[in-house]
Parts: sequence; structure tokens; C-alpha cells
Amino acid sequence: MSVDPQHLLHQLFATAIDAAHPRQVLEPYLPIDRSGRVIVIGAGKAAAAMAQVVESAWQGEVTGLVVTRYGHGAPCKKIEVVEAAHPVPDAAGLAVAKRVLELISNLGEDDRVIFLLSGGGSALLALPAKGITLADKQAINKALLKSGATIAEMNCVRKHLSAIKGGRLAKACWPATVYTYAISDVPGDQATVIASGPTVGDPSTSQQALAILKRYQIEVPASVRNWLQSPESETVKPGDPILTRSHFQLIARPQQSLEAVAVKVRKAGFSPLILGDLEGEARDVAKVHAGIARQIIQHGQPLSAPCVILSAGETTVTVRGNGRGGRNAEFLLSLTDSLKGLPGVYALAGDTDGIDGSEDNAGAIMTPDSYGRAEALGLSASDELDNNNGYGYFAALDDLIITEPTRTNVNDFRAIVILESPEKECPEHDA
Repeated sequence: MSVDPQHLLHQLFATAIDAAHPRQVLEPYLPIDRSGRVIVIGAGKAAAAMAQVVESAWQGEVTGLVVTRYGHGAPCKKIEVVEAAHPVPDAAGLAVAKRVLELISNLGEDDRVIFLLSGGGSALLALPAKGITLADKQAINKALLKSGATIAEMNCVRKHLSAIKGGRLAKACWPATVYTYAISDVPGDQATVIASGPTVGDPSTSQQALAILKRYQIEVPASVRNWLQSPESETVKPGDPILTRSHFQLIARPQQSLEAVAVKVRKAGFSPLILGDLEGEARDVAKVHAGIARQIIQHGQPLSAPCVILSAGETTVTVRGNGRGGRNAEFLLSLTDSLKGLPGVYALAGDTDGIDGSEDNAGAIMTPDSYGRAEALGLSASDELDNNNGYGYFAALDDLIITEPTRTNVNDFRAIVILESPEKECPEHDA
């Protein structure tokens, strides 16, 4: 086959990002009546790019304020864009959250609010609940990120420690009409989990938040424990009357990107195998992918090569070592260790926001010679995996993927290209 597998992988990653970009997905969902005044607020890695779309499409008066991660801003003329820290909140995120609440206070029934929501919004729109400090939230956030907790578990804790999440933003907007447009970065695309659901009812409880902190042995100050034991810490629940004027619309999700990539795969002459939106430890998810790749090569199941295995979702990393690397580098390092240079197998893993964890790369790429080249440099895949050093491993091979911020986020994207299966041996017959 004449296709360059590495070039194909880069094309597939670009297709996944483009399929979820605000310029492609937001405008058709905006209200039909785009006249009159609208207040635009937003939070997330795609917030600035989403704000640009609203500015260009809205015919009436537009004002507003959105917060995005440092480096993910975009030039807007009418909507102010503020940058703050992610994944651990900082003072800038706290200040902008206070300003957002002020902006939507004292609205009337005739007012309209557009809320632009995307991955990262939880940390970026950080307003601690009564009696809880920013330092408390920062410490708990850091501990959760290292613990191996799922995004749903992390956001359960975050929303119960917040004055703005878990439906509280919709409550603050009442009785104005709120239109929330969301780009999902979470497995299952649950509105209550995306950026901790500021404008939707939340079925989780403060007791569940306490149980999560206990499960992962995260120590918290007495002020946090007292707050979570108080009825005041409960979020707005589904069916609450204050949510009747709050409308939620999902405009992009990982599955859309996977389907767009599958079209590209077929055009390149490969068969796609979509595994879907996955969770779990990055290194374990990689072992499953490795097993499927071997089954395809050895037995032509569940499909024959040439093919591409595709998956999305958000894995977790339990930090045990002192190395550098996000979820995608960890996944790819584990895949490399599992396959050990299996011929004909190439892979890419990257975060669609352009940032793998807190590093400067989106992800990395693996080729059949990655394992051998690393060993020649004195690098052991298993040892580097023990040290959570996926970034260092692929940096040494010059195989990191650097895209810079993409200004969208449907979470992780993984593609494994399998070029061909070895010729099957013909069984020998007895004479």
C-alpha cells in the first residue's frame, strides 16, 4: 500500500479536531431570532473561538465575558476574553468567575444569556463556596488529578465545592432565558459532567463527594468537610423550577469526530474500527488496544488489515513516578511496551485541545521502530512507564506532536494504523 502511515495519522488527528471546531459546529444551533440584546458568557478551552462565532452571527447588541486557558484566547471585538489557569485554578479564574456572576445578576424575563461551555470550564470558572479558599480548591484539585479519579468523580467534588457549578449559574441568571451550547470532552457526554454542569440539574450529592475524597485518601481541611456536611452544599437538582428557562444543547462530541475520521479512513483505503469513548487507566487501555492489534494481525479478527483502530474518551493516570507526560503519552508508551516493535503497526494519541495534560505537546506518535530506537538510546519502555515519563521517552525519539492550542476540546483521540497481516501459512496435508 502506498499510503504513508505517519502522514495518514497526522491527517486523521487534524480531521478529528476540525470536526469539533466551533467554526464548524456552533452557528446552526444559535437561536433563530438573533436580533436584540444578548449577554454572552463562557468557560473552557473553546470559549474564545465560540465567542468569535457568536459575534459574527448575532445581528443585535452583543456584550459579554468568557474565560479560557492561557494561550487559548482569540481576538473578539465585543466579548471580553480573559485567560486563566488549567487544570489547577488560579486567582485569574477566581476573579473572572466573580465578574461573570455580577454580569448576570438582576436580569429580567426579557433578557437572554448565551453560555458557551467546553472542556476545562470547571477549573477556569473557579469560585469556591462559602468558607472555602482558592488554596483549598487548588490543593484538592492537584490531589484528584494525581489520584486516578475519573473526570466524573473529580467534577462531583468540584461542583459541591463551588458557588457557580452544579446548576448554580442558571439559578443566578433566573428569570432570564439561558441558552447553553456545549462541546463535550467527557465519556458519555453527560451535561452534568461537562465543566461540572453550571446550568443543568445535578443528581450527585455532597455525600458522594465526601465518599470520593475518602476513596482516594485525599485529606481536606475542616472547613471543606464541614461545608460538604452542610445542606447548603447541595447543588441544584433536576426538576427544580429555576431550570425551566435554561436550555442545554450539545453541539460537538467525541463520536462526531470519530465518525468524521472514519470517513477519511475509508477514503484512504482502510477499514475503520471504532471502539468509542473509553475510560480507565491509560496504560491499561493501551494494553487492550495492543491485544486487538495483535488479534487483527494474527487472526484477521474482528476485521482484516489494512485497517485503523479508533477510540476517544478520557483516560486517567495514577502518578507513581517523577517523569513528564500526560494521558496520551502514557497510553502510547504503554502501547509501545506491549507491542515491542510489532511490524506494520503505527499509532497516534493526542488531546484535541492541543495540550496533553500540562505539557506543551498534544501527544505523540509511535512507529514499529520506536521500541528499538529507544533501546538503542538506552531507554527502557517499561522503566519509563514506571516513572510516568511518556513525554521524555517520545521527546528523545523526536516523536512528540506539537499543534499548539486548537481552541476546541472533545478530549483524547487515538488511532492505530495496521498496514497488513502476514500471509497465512497453508496447512500441510498428510500424504
